Amino acid sequence: MLELPESYTIANQINEHLKGKIISYIELLHTPHRFAWVKCGQDGFEELLEGQTIEAARHQGGILEIDTEDSMLLLSDGSYPKYYEDKKKFPKNHQLAVYFDDDTAMFVSIQMYGFLMVFPKGQCEEGYYISSSTKPDPLTEEFSYEYFKSLYPANGKKLSAKAFLATEQRIPGLGNGVLQDILWDAGINPRFDMANATEEDVQTLYTSVRKILREMCDGGGRNTEKTLFGEKGGYVTQLSKNSLHEPCMRCGYEIHKAAYMGGTVYFCEHCQKRA
Repeated sequence: MLELPESYTIANQINEHLKGKIISYIELLHTPHRFAWVKCGQDGFEELLEGQTIEAARHQGGILEIDTEDSMLLLSDGSYPKYYEDKKKFPKNHQLAVYFDDDTAMFVSIQMYGFLMVFPKGQCEEGYYISSSTKPDPLTEEFSYEYFKSLYPANGKKLSAKAFLATEQRIPGLGNGVLQDILWDAGINPRFDMANATEEDVQTLYTSVRKILREMCDGGGRNTEKTLFGEKGGYVTQLSKNSLHEPCMRCGYEIHKAAYMGGTVYFCEHCQKRA
């Protein structure tokens, strides 16, 4: 799934390789997908994008935003773009094809589920996008320790570490994928009750959020996900499907997994004892 490190990496790649390209035509849902959710303004994808020039791309939490002169294309969740220069290698199956006038193209294929959205520039009122684009970015100084502490519900609602970090869009772009290494780095179990967290625990968790997200972005995304060119990211995950039953890189104990809160969590029972 697109999380902050992937939207950050792909946006940078689009700015470097696709900026200035003119969109010749659009093909939407060439391959039907049950969980492809399409949203657009009053006009359709073709009307809003064809003839437009790629001006810039940016990450909005886990959302990838691609701007033209007049429109904004938004990809989220499992909507992965891949760029092709060779027409002979264009894929047969895709949910969105963006063809350029130089005979190159970008294809979007959805993994599990995903959103494809296009609106006139600056006119997207989707709540998910507004939340992602208006909250402090964890990669910037705006994401201060005081702000991080304020994210915990004032009513004292009981929340596990996973629920605190990865639900309610508290930190856009921080999902179940990047969560694993953040908690491993902090030495906190996903099930740990944050109501019992000390000031030191919260400070440690804040430091790990900033540190791990920065390392993932600087590394070109996680090695469990793909870049704009279909390559694995350069950040090697400590906790993921790739490390299951492998020794923990910090202590040597075996990495385990469990079903928790509708997803899978990976953890080291030795390093992350605070269940």
